[in-house]
Amino acid sequence: MENTNTLWLSMSDKAIIAVIGNYIKHQRLNQNKTQAKIAEIAGINRWTMSQIENGEPISLISLVQILRALDLLNVFDVFKIQTQISPLELAKLEKQKRQRASSENSADNQNTSEW
Repeated sequence: MENTNTLWLSMSDKAIIAVIGNYIKHQRLNQNKTQAKIAEIAGINRWTMSQIENGEPISLISLVQILRALDLLNVFDVFKIQTQISPLELAKLEKQKRQRASSENSADNQNTSEW
């Protein structure tokens, strides 16, 4: 399996921008939408759409607007910070889970036992 992190590390900033532009263009064409239509939905100039698709840098806010217009904001999921529980903490939590159910009147049942 190829280490994708190494792939990104070996690329120049310009090459990474070109990859992002190709991705946007590919997604736009899959949705059968023109640059002008996405630009209108995103509230940006068509020229900005052309710039990113041609591998030219654009502002981060424009990128967010384009991805929103393409309904692709899920690409930002990798930026979510999620807390991870250590295996020891997980084991402690598992140990604290109930193992058995008791009747609601367990104390009363013990006092009225016929034994």
